[in-house]
Amino acid sequence: MFKQRLLRILVCAGLACVIQSGAYAAQSLSAPRPVKVLIISMFGPEGKTWLDHLGQTQAIAVAGLSPDYPAVHCNRDDVCVITTGMGHTNAAASMAALIYSKKFDLRRTYFLVSGIAGIDPAQGTLGSAAWARYLVDFGIQWELDAREIPPDWKSGYLGINTKNGDEKPPLDYRTEVFQLNEALLQKAYLLSRNVTLSDSTEAKTYRAKYTNAPANQPPTVIQCDTLAGDTWFSGNALGQRARDWTKLLTGGKGTYCTTQQEDNATYEVLKRAAAAGLADTSRVAVLRAGSDFDRPPEGISNLDNLLNYQSQGGFMPAVNNLYLAGSPLVNAIIKDWAQWKDGIPDN
Repeated sequence: MFKQRLLRILVCAGLACVIQSGAYAAQSLSAPRPVKVLIISMFGPEGKTWLDHLGQTQAIAVAGLSPDYPAVHCNRDDVCVITTGMGHTNAAASMAALIYSKKFDLRRTYFLVSGIAGIDPAQGTLGSAAWARYLVDFGIQWELDAREIPPDWKSGYLGINTKNGDEKPPLDYRTEVFQLNEALLQKAYLLSRNVTLSDSTEAKTYRAKYTNAPANQPPTVIQCDTLAGDTWFSGNALGQRARDWTKLLTGGKGTYCTTQQEDNATYEVLKRAAAAGLADTSRVAVLRAGSDFDRPPEGISNLDNLLNYQSQGGFMPAVNNLYLAGSPLVNAIIKDWAQWKDGIPDN
């Protein structure tokens, strides 16, 4: 009797082992989900503007994502949306968690960073949607308090291991500036340049305070470059440093127009993934829409411009225009996947 009971226990244990190992094997051998386009948003409204148009989606939980946005949402066309959380740290942590989860096959994926930003009134206006060629990090600098800078200096900033603000740093971090794929940039811009963008009464009223174009004009799709830094800034002095820094790091080729927090961090994660054979940085596009001006019009202080940025009326148009300007590229990729899957088509 004892032997029979022991035999049953052993058989059942063995069967359990077979079932468990079979389940483990099935889980470990399941193919990662293919993704044709990954929309990278940073906070809820940026992601929602896409999710509202993608139809029914599947929520795929990924360990290590932001606790505020713990799942990636994918539709039947293999378009997925991740919301990383705001700032360099959240962007890097969430993107790394996504990639190394191995739940997704991202080797042929097109990545679209889609977020709002501050905007230089010399280059765009509230609601303008800007495709970037260069991603420049504004945070990797040395700084002197503005009240203590040498009298002949234009700002209190200088590149690390340089002697003055006009000297180009050695770029030892290797994340200070990235150039995106020109072919994809041109495709994205050509597909979207004639799109009619969203606007608001509040934005129209606020931009009328500026005396010069394009700040006082309706929003359009434009091409100019984006600057990443976790510290928000406001005013002509810091705005001019942003312009100068972009020119300095791009060898005079870049034009600063939008300021945000995450894009160099996001791109660096994708670059490392590409080195591991898990992604392709030639398939990265960055779209930033102006939600507020980085410097005020005449008669408004720098402090008011910073503290009251939400009153400018650009937030909702900027969020809406992420989809309006970004969807032509996404739709082209999905519709003509046979032409896009192996790289950016020539025509």
